[in-house]
Amino acid sequence: MRREFALVLLLGAVGAGLVVFAARQAWAQAVFTPPRPLPAQDISVTGQQLVPLAGALALAGLACLAAVIATRSWARRVAGALLAALGAGAVAAAGAGVSAAAVLATARADALAGALGGSTTSGTSPGGTPHGIVIAGSAGQAVITGASWQAAAICGAVAIVLAGLATVWRGPRWPVMSARFDRAGQQRRGARTADSATMWESLNRDLDPTAEDDAVPQSLEDQLGGGS
Repeated sequence: MRREFALVLLLGAVGAGLVVFAARQAWAQAVFTPPRPLPAQDISVTGQQLVPLAGALALAGLACLAAVIATRSWARRVAGALLAALGAGAVAAAGAGVSAAAVLATARADALAGALGGSTTSGTSPGGTPHGIVIAGSAGQAVITGASWQAAAICGAVAIVLAGLATVWRGPRWPVMSARFDRAGQQRRGARTADSATMWESLNRDLDPTAEDDAVPQSLEDQLGGGS
């Protein structure tokens, strides 16, 4: 059960990490061709810019995994159902079609924000120099280059769904994080109760409860003394 629990947690964590990592990669290129003799501008657009909901849901899935670890019984089933729902939302968000209009609009907004100082653009010109301005009148063309990264994000989101469904199905059987400490605490409380009961029994019989501790060492001393 511990191995199964660990594997499901690892599946969910790897899936969420894969979604976040894939979303940070370039999914498309926006190429703007200004009037001559100005050079063309090439701006990279990441998956996080196009489908920000996918990464947000994956991060929420990581937080939900912590809830799976901390809960038990029916509460763990609820956490698993929530994890599966977050994964399904990430699948829908990552699998949404990336349109050319969305790529161009995102690139223009990013370039405008960079020009105003609100953010830095992730795009580079063919010469490798950073830029943050799209010249007015430039013709734009979107080139989808990150289909593999989009597929990776979808796979990661599916892994989150599988981890959530496995938690709903098998979660209550898995060990609880604090079970070992609870058992240790119960053993300590049981030992203290037994010691208290023994002490009261000795006092009721007019015996010194501390005399028993010295009985064995004293008998050993008598035997050693007698043997000498």
